[in-house]
Amino acid sequence: MTVSALDWTIVAAYFAISAGIGLAFAGRARRSLADYFVSGRSLPWWLAGTSMVATTFAADTPLAVTGMVARHGVAGNWLWWNLALSGLLTVFFFSRLWRRAGVVTDVEFTELRYSGQPAAVLRATRALYLALPINLIIMGWVTRAMVTIIEVSLGWSGWAAALTLFAITAVYSTVAGLWAVVVTDFVQFLIAMTGSIVLAVVAVNAVGGLDQLAAATSQHFGSRDAALGLFPPLDSPWLPLSTLLVYLAVQWWAVWYPGAEPGGGGYVAQRMLSSKDERHSLLATLWFNVAHYAIRPWPWIIVGLVTVVRYPGLANPEEGYVRTMVDLLPTGLKGLMLAAFAAAYMSTIATHLNWGASYLVNDVYLRFARPRAPDREQVLVGRIATGTLMVLAFVVMQFLGSVEAGWKILLALGAGTGLVLILRWYWWRINAWSELAAMAASLVTSVTVQAVSGYDAADPSGAGFAVVMLWTVGVTTAVWLVVTLLTPPESAATLEAFYRRVRPGGPGWRAVATRLGFGQDRVPGGALSWVNWLAGWVAVFAALAGTGHLLLGSGLRGALGLAAAAGAFALIVRNLKADSTFAAASVDRAAGPS
Repeated sequence: MTVSALDWTIVAAYFAISAGIGLAFAGRARRSLADYFVSGRSLPWWLAGTSMVATTFAADTPLAVTGMVARHGVAGNWLWWNLALSGLLTVFFFSRLWRRAGVVTDVEFTELRYSGQPAAVLRATRALYLALPINLIIMGWVTRAMVTIIEVSLGWSGWAAALTLFAITAVYSTVAGLWAVVVTDFVQFLIAMTGSIVLAVVAVNAVGGLDQLAAATSQHFGSRDAALGLFPPLDSPWLPLSTLLVYLAVQWWAVWYPGAEPGGGGYVAQRMLSSKDERHSLLATLWFNVAHYAIRPWPWIIVGLVTVVRYPGLANPEEGYVRTMVDLLPTGLKGLMLAAFAAAYMSTIATHLNWGASYLVNDVYLRFARPRAPDREQVLVGRIATGTLMVLAFVVMQFLGSVEAGWKILLALGAGTGLVLILRWYWWRINAWSELAAMAASLVTSVTVQAVSGYDAADPSGAGFAVVMLWTVGVTTAVWLVVTLLTPPESAATLEAFYRRVRPGGPGWRAVATRLGFGQDRVPGGALSWVNWLAGWVAVFAALAGTGHLLLGSGLRGALGLAAAAGAFALIVRNLKADSTFAAASVDRAAGPS
C-alpha cells in the first residue's frame, strides 16, 4: 500500500495526542494504588463505559468478524453475540454490587466473600491465572492480528512495527495508570469507529451498492438467509441447531470470557469499581453492552460481506479486511484507517497491561510479599509489572494461530465456571473451595475431552466446540456442586460482614439478612431488574436486526426493529427512574474502602 505524506501526518497526529494524554495524567497516577488502578473511583459512566467498548474493539476484532462472516455469513457472529445475555445480567444484577464491594480488583473480592487459607489460595491462584496465561494469550492474539494488518497493508516486518506500538502503549500505561488508559480509550474509540464506518462506505461503493452486495453474497452462500439472515438455516452444516442452542442456552451463563464474565469481572469489573458510584457503574455497563453488541458490529459485517465478493478464495479470510483497506482507500483515508487500527490495538493492550499488573501488585505482591508497602513503592511495582507483562506477551503471541480459534479455545477453557461466579453473590453456601474446584475441573475436563475424544474446540464446523462445551460445563458444574456440599460453609462472621457491605439481597441470603435485621431484603432493583434484563435483550437484538434490515433488507422490517429497540430502552429508563435505590445511589453508600 502506498502511504502518502498526508497519511503519515494523520498517523503522527494520533500518536502525539496519545502521548499528550499520557503525560497529562501522569501526576494523578503517582498519588496512590487506587489512582493508578481504579482512577481514584471517580470515573463518570460515559467515560467508564466507552473505555470498556474501546478495550473490546481491538485490532483482532474486525479481522475475526470478517473471518466469521466470510466463512458463515452474518449469523457466524453468534459465537460472541450470545454473550450479550451475560453482559446485560451484569448491568442489572451485579454492577451495583461490584461498586458497593469497593475492592481494587475482582480477585480481591474473593477475600471479601470468603475467609481463611482457602480464600488466600484462591486469590493467589486466580490472580496469577488471569494476569499471566489468560492475559498473555489475549494480548498475544491481539498483537498477532496487528502483525497481519501491518504486513498486508505496508509490507513491513509486522513484528517490529507491532513491538513499537506495544512499547508506546506500555509507556503511557506505565507512567499514568488507568486515568491515561480510559481517556485515551475514549479518543481511540472515536478514531477507530470513524475509520470502520469510512471503510464500510468505501467498500460498499466499490461493489456497486448495498443491493448489489446483498445479491452477490446471497449467490455465494446459496440463499439470502444463509448470507444475511441473523439466524442460519436449520440445516446449516457449520452451525447445526445443537450448536446454536449451546450458544443461546448454555454458553452465555456457563462460560468465563474476558469482557463478558457471568456476574461481571476482569476489566469490566475494574471500570465498575472505578466509577463514581453504583448509579454510574450501572449506566457504564449498560452503555457498554448497547454499544458493543448493537451499535458497533455492522461496519465490520459489511466489510466482511464485501470480502466474500472481492476475495472469495483467501486461504485466511481474516486478511480480507486489511486487503479491502489496502485496495480501496484513497490518500488521507489510508492514514485515518492506519490510525484507527493503531487506536484499536493500543486501547486493548493498554487495558490488559494495567489490568494484569493490578493482579500482580494488589493480589500477589501486596497481599503476600509486602502488605505494608508505601504508596510510592506500590506504584513503582505496578510499573515494573506492566513492563514485565509486555515482554511476556511478545513471547506468547508467536505460538497462536487464528483469532477465531483463540476465542474458541479460551471459551472452552472457561466453560462451567460461570454459574459459580453468578451464585457466589446470591447464595450464601458457595465457598472458596467451590471456585477452586470449578477452575480446576474446567481446565482438566476441557483438555481431556479434546485429547481423548478427538473433538476440537476450534473446529470450524462448530460441532466440536459444542461437544467440548457441553462436556466441560456438565462435569465442571457437577464437581463444584459436590465440593461445595462436602466442604464447610464460610463462617457466620464472614457471611455477615460481606452482607453488610454489599447487601445482595434475595432468597439465597434470607437467613443472614434476617439475622442482621434487614428482613426481606430484595436483590438490587427487585422485580424491575428482571424486567430490565429481558427488555435489554429486546433492545440489543432488535437494534441489531433492525439495522441489518435497513442496510441489506426490508426498510419496513428495519424500522419495526428499531422501534422495538427504542420501546424496550424507554421501558428500561422508566424502570430505573422508578427504582428509588438507583435514583438515590450515592458515593457514600457505594464507595467502600479505597
